[in-house]
Amino acid sequence: MSFPLNKQLVDQICMDFGLRNAKELGNASIRQLVGVVGNIEAATGERFIHMELGSPGLQSEFIGIEAEHQALLKGYGSKYPLINGIPEVKHWGSEFVKAFVNLDIPEDCIVPTVGSMQGVYALIRIISQLDPVRHTMLFLDPCFPMQKLQCKVMGMQVEAFDIVEYRGERLEKKLEEYLSGGNVISLIFSNPNNPTWMCLTEAELQTIGKLCTKYNVIAIEDMAYLDMDFRDEGRGVPYEPPYQPTIGRYTNNCVHLVSSSKIFSYAGQRGAIVAMNPVLAHRIYPTLAERYGNAGEFLWNFIYIILACLSSGVTHSVQFAMAAMFRAACQGKINFVHNTREYARRAEKVKQIMLRNGFYIVYDQDADAKPVGDGFFFTFGYKDWTGEKMLNKLICYGIAAISLASTGASREGLRGCVSAVSENDYDELDHRLALFNKDYFNK
Repeated sequence: MSFPLNKQLVDQICMDFGLRNAKELGNASIRQLVGVVGNIEAATGERFIHMELGSPGLQSEFIGIEAEHQALLKGYGSKYPLINGIPEVKHWGSEFVKAFVNLDIPEDCIVPTVGSMQGVYALIRIISQLDPVRHTMLFLDPCFPMQKLQCKVMGMQVEAFDIVEYRGERLEKKLEEYLSGGNVISLIFSNPNNPTWMCLTEAELQTIGKLCTKYNVIAIEDMAYLDMDFRDEGRGVPYEPPYQPTIGRYTNNCVHLVSSSKIFSYAGQRGAIVAMNPVLAHRIYPTLAERYGNAGEFLWNFIYIILACLSSGVTHSVQFAMAAMFRAACQGKINFVHNTREYARRAEKVKQIMLRNGFYIVYDQDADAKPVGDGFFFTFGYKDWTGEKMLNKLICYGIAAISLASTGASREGLRGCVSAVSENDYDELDHRLALFNKDYFNK
């Protein structure tokens, strides 16, 4: 079947997934879009160029696989894991944060979770119970859409603003507008940013940290792409600068999420850690004490109340895998920054193809008007089209991405992920985008 694909067929498959037609794909969840694309591939026999799902495109670190295998051979598969984490993952998780972020997080404040998705969910749940008045989460948009959905599921109020127009010195005044209102209990951000790949600077993180302390707001720092700002040469050497920028240097009101999904390409096993500032971890909250009938410590209730209700701990063998990968990285036996740098190479090529076929980079500048770096994600637009219109049209050329509207972006366009784009895809992507541009350039 040649491109563009049959529009009636595409619309019917979209309707089978609860959409009225392909025009509604911009409102679809990421998983819903993945299902639609998979069915179109099956119905047409055409392989899509997948840029919609942020799934790793590299081999999992073998050290983790071997550690997990050995743990199962030793019989750990029949034993419930410690819900607060096995000693190995707590120790090496703490060492990893020290080696690559240069933060001192005690072992008791390292808690494994079933991916950062569970970590965020559990944090939002407990944070929503800390204050009888404040029930609002502030997102520094654009953001990972599922985190807002988690707030919606739990009835947590959400406020947000697109940070692109408030970089540098402008950020403090904008944050003050939200935090001074007295309803925000927590804020969340990723760095590098999903979906734009913009990176907050140390100065901006200092501003956020200062205001979190001033207004007693808890910052959730998502380090899913830790040390993947590849413009910063020299990262990846344990215990040596340059380190991952972090809010943890500027406030005690913070929690850090470190996932094995992207840095170790271990997404399928759903392993992550919550690294909690010890001052916050051991803080006593009367609301928690009254609600649960205990001393009210934040960390204790996070582990033994919230996480205990969500699961019986992270899979035992996965904890051994994470511990082994953290240890190997700290000892210089694996260089995850070198390995993941492949994403920057792919992004550079894909962007070049986009630009020569009439597209542009939507979030193209970082702080101080520096070009946004190449990495796992990028954003792209076409003429003055909305993201929804782009997606609706590109789907018929066998190209899938997600709408920026779902991320809270103030700009129109799509988010592309380069993890699933292989060496064999570049010429085909160029061909399909050239067809697309020819069909729509004058429309």
